[in-house]
Amino acid sequence: MNASSLFAKENFYHAIFMEKLKANSCVLKQEKYLSLIDDVKRIKNTNIKKCSKDYRILKRYDVLSIQGSEKLIKPLSAENEEVKLFVFVEELFDILYSAHLSIGHGGRDRMIKELKKRYTNISQFQITTFLNLCESCQKKKSCEKKGIVVKPMIFSNFNSRCQVDLIDYQSQPDENYKFLLVYQDHLTKFVVLKPLTSKRAEEVAYNILDIFLLIGAPVILQSDNGREFCNAIIENLKSMWPELKIIHGKPRHSQSQGSVERANQDVENMLTTWMADNSTNKWSEGARFVQMMKNRAYHSGIRRSPYEAMFGCSARIGLSSSFIPHEVQETINTEEDLQNICPQSQNISENESQNIEQSETQTFNNKFICIVCSEETTGAHTCKNCNMNVHIICGVSQNDEGYGKKILCTICSNKLNQEKQRAGAIAGLEIQAKKMQMLCDSKHPKVEKGCTVRVKVPDVDRAKTDSRVILAVILYVTDDGFYKLGTKSGILKQLYSRSQFSPCKEKFINIDEIPQDEISLRQAATSQSFGTGQGYLKCNCNSKCSTRMCTCRKNNLLCNSKCHKSLNCANK
Repeated sequence: MNASSLFAKENFYHAIFMEKLKANSCVLKQEKYLSLIDDVKRIKNTNIKKCSKDYRILKRYDVLSIQGSEKLIKPLSAENEEVKLFVFVEELFDILYSAHLSIGHGGRDRMIKELKKRYTNISQFQITTFLNLCESCQKKKSCEKKGIVVKPMIFSNFNSRCQVDLIDYQSQPDENYKFLLVYQDHLTKFVVLKPLTSKRAEEVAYNILDIFLLIGAPVILQSDNGREFCNAIIENLKSMWPELKIIHGKPRHSQSQGSVERANQDVENMLTTWMADNSTNKWSEGARFVQMMKNRAYHSGIRRSPYEAMFGCSARIGLSSSFIPHEVQETINTEEDLQNICPQSQNISENESQNIEQSETQTFNNKFICIVCSEETTGAHTCKNCNMNVHIICGVSQNDEGYGKKILCTICSNKLNQEKQRAGAIAGLEIQAKKMQMLCDSKHPKVEKGCTVRVKVPDVDRAKTDSRVILAVILYVTDDGFYKLGTKSGILKQLYSRSQFSPCKEKFINIDEIPQDEISLRQAATSQSFGTGQGYLKCNCNSKCSTRMCTCRKNNLLCNSKCHKSLNCANK
């Protein structure tokens, strides 16, 4: 038994004796165990009249003698023909340790099944306590999936950060189109979709340039396809537009809320339903309609549609978005027909009136009557914002005295509404961020200094026979909420967020044991390896892997399923 096992044994008995304080504890000390053996032998070997206590003892216990060694067992009966031993606490750890090794460091359920074959008074609490103290089991446990944003980030301006991602449709190409580009603004959630023939950075940049020249370029461009891919896009954009200056964001940035990934799911689902409704496989054509559907739909994060957050008004689809009934719309074919119908309506809403240019005022006896404020005037209104003479709109804006009615032109009214919509979008994102933070705090509670944690080791940083995680200890927490971790081999160089590790219930490492040398995660994994450390190799050969140019052949390894795709390989 090594030093870590002795340390675990000491902590195990401390936890067990604390459990013994409970009324329903099944823990037996050796003194009590031997006393029960004597009581059973005395009761069975004497003819004195038995009391109720004696009957209770005989009902629960019996004694089995094996080569002079006496063991306390559960009484045998017609229903119970298997011999099951009682265990006293002083031998409990050794029994658990032996059973645990015999099943290859199995988990709780396997331990329960194994121990039930021979023993009768080992509880689930005792097994769970033992497993929590097994260092090898802690190393083989998988860490919790991230799944939740640890620190949401909110941008208050349009084009502060935009995200680009690709949806792979190579298994279902539409003629030459094999990919779908999804471009999304982080604040407004406004989406632009572009079908692509390939995912080369040059073609991606060419299509993104069309978007930039239409709605402007962001400060930060983020791509989940990798930093190198994003850099290549930016370099191509600069070559086509030398004035452009943008920077790349972190790939899979935890603060981006995975917004573009969620948009991808919506786009895929909408495309599927559009193709089913139209009985076609032309997803490249459907992407245009899906783009409009996506931007018109209500977004729960910003609490409005992306179109409203982008332009300050609802998306319109011709007369279909007007107040005119559908049966009447069928009779309208010319502008004159529309002008004849609009003045007859008495129930024109403010939003509808702002979008019908020819019917914004009515003229009676050379006097103007605004259909919004119903004020009669012989001249034009004057916009209180830009002082332009207009015949139209009363907008609502905030002045020093509070909210009051101001006469605004269409441009100023739309600008004011756009500012309100984006302010509402920011408020919606702040509410969403708080909910996400609360959910994160409940799933990933804060960890104190000195706590032992499990850190996942990527496949490329460890050998096949190495542990999936390494154990580390919290050294300190930064003001930004990031954690500095130390291992038995040294201090890890990078800072970790709360979702990148899982806490252990027991303490395996002390801060005093940590060397002051800074090392990488791969070095920490290699130092704790029983082999040579990282040994993950694969090739991406386009040939038959018949020469030393192949990474696998060069290292005297056979190609595996993680190497090149279907290929007549000479190295299998």
